[in-house]
Amino acid sequence: MAGSTLHDGSSPLNQASKQTSDDAHGYYVAGEPLVDPVAPTGPIADRWTTRRFENRLVNPSNRRKLSVIIVGTGLAGGAAAATLGEAGYNVKSFCYQDSPRRAHSIAAQGGINAAKNYKEDGDSVFRLFYDTVKGGDYRSRESNVYRLAEVSTNIIDQCVAQGVPFAREYGGLLDNRSFGGVQVSRTFYARGQTGQQLLLGAYQAMERQVAAGTVEQFTRHEMLELIVKDGVARGIIARDLVTGEIETHLADAVVLASGGYGNVFFLSTNAMGCNVTATWRAHRKGAYMANPCYTQIHPTCIPVSGEHQSKLTLMSESLRNDGRIWVPKNKEDCDKDPRDIAEEDRDYYLERIYPAFGNLVPRDIASRQAKNMCDEGRGVGPMVGDFRRGVYLDFSDAIDRMGEDTVREKYGNLFDMYERITGENPYQVPMRIYPAVHYVMGGLWVDYHLQSNIPGLFVTGEANFSDHGANRLGASALMQGLADGYFVLPNTIREYLADGPFERISEDDEAVVDARRSVEKRIDTFLSINGSRSADSYHRELGHIMWEYCGMERSEEGLRKAIDMIRELKKDFWTDLKVLGTADSLNQSLERAGRVADFIELGELMCIDALNRRESCGGHFRAESQTEEGEALRHDDEFAYVAAWEFGGEDGAPVLHKEDLIYTAIEMKQRSYK
Repeated sequence: MAGSTLHDGSSPLNQASKQTSDDAHGYYVAGEPLVDPVAPTGPIADRWTTRRFENRLVNPSNRRKLSVIIVGTGLAGGAAAATLGEAGYNVKSFCYQDSPRRAHSIAAQGGINAAKNYKEDGDSVFRLFYDTVKGGDYRSRESNVYRLAEVSTNIIDQCVAQGVPFAREYGGLLDNRSFGGVQVSRTFYARGQTGQQLLLGAYQAMERQVAAGTVEQFTRHEMLELIVKDGVARGIIARDLVTGEIETHLADAVVLASGGYGNVFFLSTNAMGCNVTATWRAHRKGAYMANPCYTQIHPTCIPVSGEHQSKLTLMSESLRNDGRIWVPKNKEDCDKDPRDIAEEDRDYYLERIYPAFGNLVPRDIASRQAKNMCDEGRGVGPMVGDFRRGVYLDFSDAIDRMGEDTVREKYGNLFDMYERITGENPYQVPMRIYPAVHYVMGGLWVDYHLQSNIPGLFVTGEANFSDHGANRLGASALMQGLADGYFVLPNTIREYLADGPFERISEDDEAVVDARRSVEKRIDTFLSINGSRSADSYHRELGHIMWEYCGMERSEEGLRKAIDMIRELKKDFWTDLKVLGTADSLNQSLERAGRVADFIELGELMCIDALNRRESCGGHFRAESQTEEGEALRHDDEFAYVAAWEFGGEDGAPVLHKEDLIYTAIEMKQRSYK
């Protein structure tokens, strides 16, 4: 942390920002300022310990009288269900997959961060905290991030106790590797299957509680509405995706752990089923959507090969530990076999531009530079559209240094996956990679207790906004999901549940009936439009708009154009949609219609949010705000806040509430990885 000063968190280091520009004027309504009502104070290292003690307890006999619904069975949802079930609460767990094991957390490959300092290379809780805040371009809450760094050390012990097969060194100690945005080795991993192994650990812990009777499991169920009575979340309306039955489920609290909304771009590294419906339904019921424009473009994705694709495949960021990224120096060499391009004719551009971090710069920076190289005409691979979308990720030096067997041991399954998809052997020919939508830092607004502005509605993992700012560092998603599920939520939700037992409500309560009726009406509408276009065709068109105008680079002109195009698309969707089949059966066409309808509304809000934020920070790059070197240029005097958007009604404009970001432990600086 050269040039950084340590502060204990006792006094503010910056003033509240005051926005003077207003590119989005006319697209939104200004709302009241927002303050986290349970934000901790005092020395930052003591905040979480103090809060855990201050939060009220619920005695074991009372826990048996309380019920919690958890939507999603990934790391955040699965861990929360296992932990709350173990504590004795009555838990209902929902997922739209046929098994909790198929949650998208399984796709995470490279590793999970923890400040264990096993390598004795200078790591610490404070350094992980610092790296995460800096990596997020100073747009995250420092109290939440410090808690995440502090809890990270417990996660590894928890997972080892569960039998997660982390990689080990020759002597048997847990191994570590580095990820982007850091200069230490703090990432624990299980080859290229880390997410799968961690999810199996959480799944087995949850299944233990299913067997014990504290967790009731509902697979192939999709949440379609949040039940809110007297301003408090009390349950959900779900559809059985096999039978089509609309079901009502009531509880004392609801936890959304339903993942991110990267599939708004259609082409992304997310599983095809990933959607925004659970969180968007909550948003329409009053939950604030925070920083929706903050999306992450991952630099190491297998490039797009043509219009036929419906998703993209990620190659783990861990490959950047040993692989070197380059493009030809000369455009005329782009057609050549990379093995025939001389060393002196290769541009290892990340090592050249960022010598301190090299290939391990954060994801947003690596992605933008890859785009820049291709925009210059130095991309590689086949022509897709009007230019080549690819750069090389080369392991020849690593194979020469360590031997092919060692490389195969560390990355073998990733190399095999690449070869199966591309038909090229990465041990012999450099991989080709290009940026793709991967993760979202935006999500529902939550306070320090992970509770949304709707009492009784808690949000964990990627579904909330709280920990990553404008850019997530690699290997931090698994860290946040397990931290929220195993350690944070169980300690904060009890403060809410301590007010129980709560008044029971019945299925014929007016709030419940209205929620159910709205779901049935929406389904009937989808089936009755009887137009000519499929939901997928609208999704693909929306994705093209989003990638073109709200993707790796945004501008005022482009965002205004995108908003107009999305509004026209929405009108067409509700007049020309074609949904085959019926409501009382398995109907994936109907499922997709609901998800695409929500994506269209979300896409418009993302563009409005991006238009309002006339600065570049992390994954949000405004063309009008960059340095002379083309790097992101923040404006802390105007935009050091969380943008929390309130639903403005069917025909109303969204309402913007701002939560000031005041730092007390880290000074805000322009990022530099050079």
